Amino acid sequence: MKNVFLSLAFLASVSLISFTSPTSNNTSKGSETFAPKGSFKILNDTGSKLSIYTGSGYVTLNNGSSTSVSCNTGKKVYTASKGTKDDFLFEIESSMCGTTVRLSDYL
Repeated sequence: MKNVFLSLAFLASVSLISFTSPTSNNTSKGSETFAPKGSFKILNDTGSKLSIYTGSGYVTLNNGSSTSVSCNTGKKVYTASKGTKDDFLFEIESSMCGTTVRLSDYL
């Protein structure tokens, strides 16, 4: 009986350790969070709400919000309105992978 109790206590402690260990796909540098290497973040720092086409779909970003985008080099990002592409912003480059791209740099 004593062995059963010790075995159950051991299993319970191992389970708790595995549930409480922090895991994250993002890495931090200073106060800015970067996306994983297979993607990058687009941050709307323009001061107003903006819709964009990310090369694979349409996203509306409030000021200060961001979206994570797959790092598909060669895809083009545009401003958007009513579900259609508008003005060209930039082409996704491999150097963008794992970083945060600020929209104000392209407007």
